Amino acid sequence: MSENTIGIITTPISKSGIIPLSDLIKIIFSRSKNIFLITGGEGYDFFRNDTRITALNIPHNSSTFSLQRIFNYLSLQLKISLAIFNTRKQVDFYFFFIGSDVLLLPIITAHLLRKKVFLLYAGSLVKSSGNDPLVFGLKILQFFTWTLADKIIVYSKSIIRGDSLERWAGKIVIAHQHFIDFNSFKIKKDYISRECIVGYIGRFSEEKGIMHLLHAIPDTVSKKPDIRFLFIGDGPLKHTIRQYIQDNHLSDTIILHGWVSHDILPDCFNQMKLLIIPSDTEGLPNVMLEAMACGTPVLANPVGAIPDLIIEGKTGFIMENNSPEIIAQNLLRVLSEPDLEKIAENGRGFIQENFSFEKTFENWKRVFSEIE
Repeated sequence: MSENTIGIITTPISKSGIIPLSDLIKIIFSRSKNIFLITGGEGYDFFRNDTRITALNIPHNSSTFSLQRIFNYLSLQLKISLAIFNTRKQVDFYFFFIGSDVLLLPIITAHLLRKKVFLLYAGSLVKSSGNDPLVFGLKILQFFTWTLADKIIVYSKSIIRGDSLERWAGKIVIAHQHFIDFNSFKIKKDYISRECIVGYIGRFSEEKGIMHLLHAIPDTVSKKPDIRFLFIGDGPLKHTIRQYIQDNHLSDTIILHGWVSHDILPDCFNQMKLLIIPSDTEGLPNVMLEAMACGTPVLANPVGAIPDLIIEGKTGFIMENNSPEIIAQNLLRVLSEPDLEKIAENGRGFIQENFSFEKTFENWKRVFSEIE
């Protein structure tokens, strides 16, 4: 594979997609020095000056009107298909990554050009769409995308069951591209000396469950007045969240922060007593791994690959669901856990053992063997 040229395709991504994409590029770069990246949004802005790769920009316009969104999404698929056609002489294989589980037209284009397609399933765009009126059409696109992919790469067996991928089991390979820099993500502040701060780090959008968390806070604070919350991120719900904080007089309880650079995150995790992940859908959240590496326990909704890493009461904590009532109950339960420091240490040990670059690259040998 070292002499092959690899194409990586994503839909236009936000800042939250930069680290997973960077990790994937590093994994693939260890086997191939020739990489074409077809992406847009923050993805292109971040990688366009990276001399290791050739980055191609795919612009995309968003809209709240259904017909305009359909037109824009069709246009996006055509642009990506054109980029595949234009790179056909250089690229030998294509990895479809973030947001690509519904990119049917580009996958058809790749097949017509006799290129193999490897679909890295990092989370369901369909599940993220919730009650979107276009979700039925996305389901159709997703079904045929999975059907046409030569291989589907998933993070864990839990995702196969949770997202009903059993019918494609014959072409599924289990591997993740996550690894942690343990020189940066480490314990800097003893757990026992940390204040009672619960952190949320991620996109401010519906599928991340952040509004459920927000609605759980008043009840939690009424029973535990010393608790504080740190929200780090950005997204379409930012102004709604700010208004809710103001209307419910929570400005002393919730610190609302924008995105921070990745090298600042270890300091953020080391402030926290707990990280919460209340998402409706996930793949394998990088922030979960990074928090655990910093000795910060995680409370999460059991979606995606999360149940494969978090064992209730041993390496972290699992909620029954992400309703505000359940979130409030679990926050109080976890923060009163007498073995919390020990559980945090168990979680850190698990991450150190399983998420080094060497361990992740070893797992990816199964993926590379399908190509060579």
